[in-house]
Amino acid sequence: MAQQRYFVTLFDSNYLTRGLTMYRSLAQHCGEFHLWIICFDNFAYHLLSAMRLPQVTLVPLATFEDAELLRVKPQRSFAEYCWTSTPSVLLYVLNAAPDVDAITYLDADLKFYAPLQPIFDEMGTASILLTEHRYPPHTRFDLSATHGRYNVQFMTFRRNPDGIAALHWWRERCLEWCFNRLEDGKFGDQKYLDDWPQRFANVHCIQHIGAGVAPWNVSQYRLEVRDETLYVDDMPLIFYHFHHFKLYHTHLAYCYSVYPLVCEIWERLYLPYIQDMRQAAHDVATVSQSVQVDGAVRRYDRWPSVLNMFAHPGLWYCLIRDVLEGRYAWI
Repeated sequence: MAQQRYFVTLFDSNYLTRGLTMYRSLAQHCGEFHLWIICFDNFAYHLLSAMRLPQVTLVPLATFEDAELLRVKPQRSFAEYCWTSTPSVLLYVLNAAPDVDAITYLDADLKFYAPLQPIFDEMGTASILLTEHRYPPHTRFDLSATHGRYNVQFMTFRRNPDGIAALHWWRERCLEWCFNRLEDGKFGDQKYLDDWPQRFANVHCIQHIGAGVAPWNVSQYRLEVRDETLYVDDMPLIFYHFHHFKLYHTHLAYCYSVYPLVCEIWERLYLPYIQDMRQAAHDVATVSQSVQVDGAVRRYDRWPSVLNMFAHPGLWYCLIRDVLEGRYAWI
């Protein structure tokens, strides 16, 4: 019998369509699993409750938050508070569910394309699983020195002394400092992970290149479809991280990053993801007509207005650069 896998994620109503897309792809490729969703606003909690998602436990924000998190919450932006909370959501599940032997954190903007079993097979008996950014080496896109070697997107911790010690250490650091800026060798929640293979015992970094493909590394891989399975080089794509992806309009999408995206990447990854998000938005709308049609983000929140372009000529350069380097797509 396949082993039951346990996961936790967090998001608010702005990420509903992404979170639903992630959940559905997980259900398609993971077999036996259970997912805890920490709902970062009441609207997300009540709407997801109405959807009655199988294999899911919903946790209201007020149930999750403790005194230490509430103490630092006024000092952090919303994104920074989410980052601050990441180790705490993992500890929350381990404390709330004594039968969970290992818990995996998932970013809400992931999508799974193939079975996850190769990741856990490779992890073996390790206590902690990390995924690298895998920035293209020796290029201007290698940001490991500033933004960290590892990405928080997919991390597994066992319920053993090594895993618990790492989680408590990480939680304490994030409570002390977790901001969206570079400062004294720190950045958000993820720069803290850089020395974990030396700091903690039994840490494994996933080597399967199909786990952790993202805008910052996809350009170095060859994408192709074989027997209806998407491959990166010669390995099946397990999950892609749709980092900083936004829908501005029914026909306009944007991936905000310093990494150019070629047409092949849009066609094989982003356009199907947009269709998944549209389906999720339709399903959300059947539950609550108050949700936007695109459901994922505030519209036009990065599209520069004409007035702003005249006031800030540098935006013309940014817009033209982004169009030429493939960050915008008319869909």
